[in-house]
Amino acid sequence: MLYKGRRRVGVVVNGSLIGGLEMKLDEWYSVEDVRAGKFVVIEGEKSRFFCMVTDVRLDTTNPQVLADPPGEEEELMRQVLHGTATYGTVCLRPLLMMDKDESSGEPHLVKTIPVHFSVVCEADEEDVNRIFGSEARHPRYFHIGRPLDMETPICIDLESFIERSNGIFGKTGTGKTFLTRLVLAGLIHKNRAVNLVFDMHSEYGWQATQESGPGQGGFVKGLKQLFGSKVAIFTLDPESARRRGVQSDFTVHIPYNQITVEDIAPLADELNLNPTAVESAYLIVNRYGRDWLSTLLRQEPKDLKDFAADIGAHPESIAALHRKLKRLEKFDFLREQVSEDAVYKIMECLDRGVHVVLEFGQQSSFLCYMLVANILTRRIHDLYVMKTEKYLASGRPQDKPKQLIITIEEAHKFLNPVAARQTIFGTIAREMRKYFVSLLIVDQRPSSIDDEIMSQIGTRITSLLNDEKDINAVLTGVSNASWLRSVLASLDSKQQALLMGHAVPMPVVIRTRDYDPAFYAALGYVEGKELARKAQANIADLFGEG
Repeated sequence: MLYKGRRRVGVVVNGSLIGGLEMKLDEWYSVEDVRAGKFVVIEGEKSRFFCMVTDVRLDTTNPQVLADPPGEEEELMRQVLHGTATYGTVCLRPLLMMDKDESSGEPHLVKTIPVHFSVVCEADEEDVNRIFGSEARHPRYFHIGRPLDMETPICIDLESFIERSNGIFGKTGTGKTFLTRLVLAGLIHKNRAVNLVFDMHSEYGWQATQESGPGQGGFVKGLKQLFGSKVAIFTLDPESARRRGVQSDFTVHIPYNQITVEDIAPLADELNLNPTAVESAYLIVNRYGRDWLSTLLRQEPKDLKDFAADIGAHPESIAALHRKLKRLEKFDFLREQVSEDAVYKIMECLDRGVHVVLEFGQQSSFLCYMLVANILTRRIHDLYVMKTEKYLASGRPQDKPKQLIITIEEAHKFLNPVAARQTIFGTIAREMRKYFVSLLIVDQRPSSIDDEIMSQIGTRITSLLNDEKDINAVLTGVSNASWLRSVLASLDSKQQALLMGHAVPMPVVIRTRDYDPAFYAALGYVEGKELARKAQANIADLFGEG
């Protein structure tokens, strides 16, 4: 049944502004067609309300009917009871409203509720575009998915997205990597920010394996294949890159004198370092400055007692520090001296608008990942602080730094309550883009991330989470969010996500966009353009190589 061109669902019969509304489902509308997260519109007397379905239940006008239910063969009795004595009740959460007289106006927060028996209808394409914007109308919008039962694109506002740090959450196997690659592709395609991706498992640069589902067992294109010279691949493991047929643009080597105690302290759990050993490291720094680490590692075990006495440290603490930090010598990318500074190469790319993916190859242990991410991000952040101060002093548009988004996986390792106070990532998350740097954090255990950091996350794209603590963590800082718990718990394990926060006007459940040839084509990729050869030539020009 249609109501003013929309398919009617039911009528409002009960509810409150704080607790939400209840709708009696029309008898011709099957309760099995109503899913948690569905997007509907209430036609009030003066206003139109945009709502999300949060719960569905079965009700009856007379409890006696349930005492003697009709049998399977009594189809006529079932039909007689349906819609009269038995019916479905749907719980709705009004999220936005707009005056009916202002058809071109912008929706605003809900301040009231519709009258009794207001008609509830399915949302249409016009409603979705009015709320979430249209990619065709403005380049700031990027199509990320569709409502559960519609084919109209849901867009995120990339201008709002880059204003804060953001998070992509979900348990293992729910497609967080594909969602992250989707968002990064949108940022690159729309030229809204430059990206530095710490790619722990080499899944973003050139190509990655297709997850289970249609086309399983194949490969999907990485950012370098899609965008060519707009993306540079840096690697810590050139041998791994060659084995995978990836021609990297720069091999990263890090000198020991760029490693600070602040880079080591967050690795205490990975290295099994106690606080006393970390404090001893500062005594070495006081004596040897930037050469503290190479000086320590050169010591022979038999000389450590004299070395400790020389700097005024406890011998056992120095011995423990020496023994644990010896593990760093197995990393081939750490050198006494390097010919080219990786941080300046990265900054050179970022300044030119080239996005950087740093692949770890076989060097994908948590210890390696955290160490490298800490070292590079700390120095890049320092350079961004200097660039920002220069821009504030001059006021010239050409001095304004390009907005940088740093993507980290396993984010709880960097942002747990202890590490968040020690790592540069905690500082960036709290700065609210003060220095034109923000984070895109990817994690399956948001409950392990510091509450203060979670409250600063602007936009959250959340796939299925089973742990109640993780669900509560994702909702940290969201006012009156209890109704969203049931929505999160009802998501499918693949290609569904709850989108909420700064980049969207209201929470919405989406079927995420397919990362497939149709998506590649929408980004302007044309098969057979020999992007790899052209991209490599352009990157070589960037670095001044032959």
